[in-house]
Amino acid sequence: MKRRRFFKTLAALPVAPALMSQAQSPAPQTPAAQPPAGGRGGGGGRAGGANIPTFDETSPELVADPGPLFFTPAQYSALRRLSALLMPPLDGSPGALECRAPEFLDFLIGASLPDRQKLYRGGLDTLNANAKKSFKKAFADLSDADADAVIRPLLAPVPWVHDPPKDPAVQFVAEAHRDIRTATQNSREWAAAGAASGRRRGGGGSYLNPIDPIYRS
Repeated sequence: MKRRRFFKTLAALPVAPALMSQAQSPAPQTPAAQPPAGGRGGGGGRAGGANIPTFDETSPELVADPGPLFFTPAQYSALRRLSALLMPPLDGSPGALECRAPEFLDFLIGASLPDRQKLYRGGLDTLNANAKKSFKKAFADLSDADADAVIRPLLAPVPWVHDPPKDPAVQFVAEAHRDIRTATQNSREWAAAGAASGRRRGGGGSYLNPIDPIYRS
C-alpha cells in the first residue's frame, strides 16, 4: 500500500525542464567527414592541412631573364658592355656575362645608398654620352676598339680605396671594375668552373692590373 502511494506521488511531480528539453529534442547528427580540399595527401596529416594551398614548382632555368630592375635600359646595356670588356672569359675562366655579374649589380646598386646609385647612373650615362659624341653610337653598340677609346681616358690607379679619384667618371670606372670582378669571382658559375678544372681560378683581363687598388698598411 505504501509502495503504491509512493509511485503515485512520483508521477505527480513536475519533470525538470532540462530533462523535458532533452527528451523532446532529437539527437544531434554527426556530420559526414569531408575530404580535404586543395592539398596533396590531405595536408600531410598536419592540423589545418586542408587549408594549405599547394603550388607547382618551376625551375629557375626555365624562367625568362627579367629586364633591369634599377638601371634604365640604356644604362643597363652600357653596364653589360663594360662588364664584358673589364672581365672577359680568360684561360678557361668564365667572364662577367657568363657569371651574370650585371644582373647581380643591377640588384646590388638598387639596394645601395643614394650616393652609390648616383655614381653608377652618372658613370653609365657618361659612357653613353662620350660614345655618342665620338662615334654617334651608344656605348653598348661600340666595337672593342672604339669602346677602349672611351674607357681608356677614365682608367687611373687607385692607391687607396678610401681616397677615390676626384673625377666622378674616373671613380665610377674604378669602383665598377672592382664590383664587376668581385661579383664574377664570387658567382656559382666561377666556382663550378674552378671545381671542374681542379685548380684555383685567378682574376685576369687587360684592365685588371692598371686599376687594381694598392692597399697601404
